[in-house]
Amino acid sequence: MRFEAMLNGAEVVRRAGPNADVNGVEFDSRRVGPGSLFFAMQGGTTDGNRYIGKAVEQGAAAVVTDSAAAFAETARRFAELAIVQVPSGGGRRAMAAVTMNFFGHPERQLALSGVTGTNGKTTTAFLLDAMLNSVGRRTVLMGTIENHVAGAVRPAMHTTLESRDLLALLREGVDAGASEAVMEVSSHALAQGRVYALPFDVAIFTNLTQDHLDYHGTMENYFAAKRALFDGENGAAPRVAVVNVEDAYGAILASVARDAGAQVFTYGIRTGDYRVEDSRMSASGMTFRMVTPQGSVEMRTRLTGRVNLYNLLAAGGAAVGRGMTLEQMAAGAASLECVPGRFQTVDAGQPFTVVVDYAHTDDALRNLTALAREFVGQEHRVITLFGCGGDRDRAKRPKMGRAAGEGSNLVIVTSDNPRSEDPEAIVADALSGVAATGTEYVVEVDRAQAIRRAVEAALPGDIVLLAGKGHEKEQVLRDGPVPFDDANVAAAALRALTGAWA
Repeated sequence: MRFEAMLNGAEVVRRAGPNADVNGVEFDSRRVGPGSLFFAMQGGTTDGNRYIGKAVEQGAAAVVTDSAAAFAETARRFAELAIVQVPSGGGRRAMAAVTMNFFGHPERQLALSGVTGTNGKTTTAFLLDAMLNSVGRRTVLMGTIENHVAGAVRPAMHTTLESRDLLALLREGVDAGASEAVMEVSSHALAQGRVYALPFDVAIFTNLTQDHLDYHGTMENYFAAKRALFDGENGAAPRVAVVNVEDAYGAILASVARDAGAQVFTYGIRTGDYRVEDSRMSASGMTFRMVTPQGSVEMRTRLTGRVNLYNLLAAGGAAVGRGMTLEQMAAGAASLECVPGRFQTVDAGQPFTVVVDYAHTDDALRNLTALAREFVGQEHRVITLFGCGGDRDRAKRPKMGRAAGEGSNLVIVTSDNPRSEDPEAIVADALSGVAATGTEYVVEVDRAQAIRRAVEAALPGDIVLLAGKGHEKEQVLRDGPVPFDDANVAAAALRALTGAWA
């Protein structure tokens, strides 16, 4: 494709060089090949402009930079190179516009549904995807756990991809016959412009609790990032907004979305257009009646817990927004067997329950332990293992400790992706919250050993919660990631104990 044509819709400050032929678009210099266009952008941890020379060495035919200095230096050194400068801080918006053109605007050929919020994004996205698939619609699913392209499963690197990779997946989906896309939309992606100008048909808000303040700084900034999906700041307001009004921020968003021109579906267990009656839960699933403006419908699902009532209401409202009947929506919800790492049970025949869950905020831990308490009552124990991520918001660590302590009989504090930080220092931050509750606790920094201690401590009828990593297959240490899977480690620990209850 000719470089000039790819710039349509991008804000160009100045340009130099020929109208090159471009056969690929990359923002990572390691992926650049002959004929590629390289996006050189200033980021939070590195500056892509430092790699322009490397990209040219590898055959780049064109460069888009957000640096005036890099433009001048590159134009001086490489007269044969097509180069464009875009506004400072506007690199990702330019990349979105250019890659939309390069991939032939697949975002216009799909109905896009985006799910944002602190907790529940993944489960809500999986549910909506299952509902759409159940009526024969081919989909693209993008999120934290994995990406699906018309049924093919791909690993996920980030909750929300950079626009170049996101649009490449959408293009692949369109070519495979997909008509819908469901994606988790993170606050980072909204703040950084990774999804800028994508025409979301349906936008879903789950909730907002403290998380990612290491990046956003304040809850106000965190909320402002989420709000951009609903108020038109991302490019256009959604046609339909599905909003949890039992969340204080959601009540604000419902009004914001309505003012922006969206049709608003509200939901909540007791309040909203979509709500719950007659719920019955067990560890193996639940039933309830979903009451909606279109009538009511019986819901049966293998998911369980109060948090999943919210997720089912959100997905149900979105499915109706995408033209499904209540009966179709309910059948689709029943078809989803599980969401990896979300209240995922590990069963080796033991006389107690072991659950792997992604809960990694104080609110999520509180919900998880409350659900566990419902199942075991007061006569059995809730044993909760958790850790806090390194190089992330330190302020939430004691809050997570308090949530775990308040909801458990025994807490095991361990590591969870310590990254560059000292694991023992992270544990110390969390322990202040646990200690304040007076709950019995154990410290075991080695996560594998901690999991073994958790299952060894369990008695018949207890429930063991392995919180924080969920679907993740790695533990991120100072020297980089190492393989680690909570479910596999727990299964091995349980097999080693088989003789204790056989």
